[in-house]
Amino acid sequence: MRRLPALAAGLALLGATSVVPPPAPPAASGTIRVALSEFARAAEFRGADIEVGETAPPCERCLRTVWRTDSVRATARGPGLEVDGHQAAGFRLRSDRPIRWNGREYPGRLELVRNGEGFAIVNETPLEDYLAGVLRSEIGEKWPLQALMAQAIVARTYAAYHRTINAGKPYHIVASTVNQQYAGLVGGTSPIWAAIQETTGQVLLWEGELFSAFYHTESGGFTEDPRTVFAARNMPALKPVICPFSAGAPHYYWSLDLRLTDLAEALRRADVVVGQVQAIEITERTPSLRASVVTVRGTRGTARLKGNDLRRMVGYDTLKSTLFAVAVDGETARFAGRGYGHGIGLCQWGAKGMADQAFSARQILAYYYPGTTLTTLGAVAGR
Repeated sequence: MRRLPALAAGLALLGATSVVPPPAPPAASGTIRVALSEFARAAEFRGADIEVGETAPPCERCLRTVWRTDSVRATARGPGLEVDGHQAAGFRLRSDRPIRWNGREYPGRLELVRNGEGFAIVNETPLEDYLAGVLRSEIGEKWPLQALMAQAIVARTYAAYHRTINAGKPYHIVASTVNQQYAGLVGGTSPIWAAIQETTGQVLLWEGELFSAFYHTESGGFTEDPRTVFAARNMPALKPVICPFSAGAPHYYWSLDLRLTDLAEALRRADVVVGQVQAIEITERTPSLRASVVTVRGTRGTARLKGNDLRRMVGYDTLKSTLFAVAVDGETARFAGRGYGHGIGLCQWGAKGMADQAFSARQILAYYYPGTTLTTLGAVAGR
């Protein structure tokens, strides 16, 4: 087993995560309401003996007409929804068997809630079951157990935080890269369940409180202070760290050739009009060398953009991170970069690299979230 010199011995000196033993066995983690889709216009659901009921505001849990079926089609209609010829403000679907939507199976508790011009599809499920679906979607089943355990604790922290701040809303969290991806039901033989059960109820605290425990795919060698990326209030002052553990990962190095006409169109769709792009300059960088401000010069003007805004406009999966250099070459913008994601908190490939070197889940969390405390939801609720 090879470890970086002095790293294993020095973890406790890096502001490592402390452990607060719970006063009693972990309490039940409760349920969470997950928006599988926020603005659907139409959706089809299949299952066995699905109970469908019309919700009656202001008592969304009160049902009027109830019937049973194996197939449900819902459509946004006027100010409400229409399901199988019935119109109401919303509908509730219940079944003892999984309900299938969009190629995946979900626990049989769904609510359809009008949202903007469409409707939200909300899956209410036990938090620990939800986490299994998150792990399958975010990192899969084949990684080392300690990496899976670290991801489970981080994902649980992130979910519990959003459940707290969105307690009064129709749903707590979104099943996409907006929050966390979620694959629905996970079979009982999956190794993911060992990671869930070994960490049942465990969460991280920052200054004694749940926090938005961000994580990302690949750091490119350095993590980032969340306050340089997100403008939201109460961002934890997580200390950035050097991340040598993911070197050799699929996205450690990447390149992108983007036609200037495509870049100009991406900017135009975001109401940034510069005309034909002539030059791109990185005018400010963060301490981890990510592009914090990018200046784009064109035939009709100049735009000064936040690096993360440029990434959003081009596409998060196209411009993989803001840790890049860029130059205009003829009709093409040539990017050379490292990493995948915003770079905050846990580096998933770094966690795998640490687990491969026999670091524990607690050591992984201590490295990527220095200064945090590991405890349980039961202990948090009991304060």
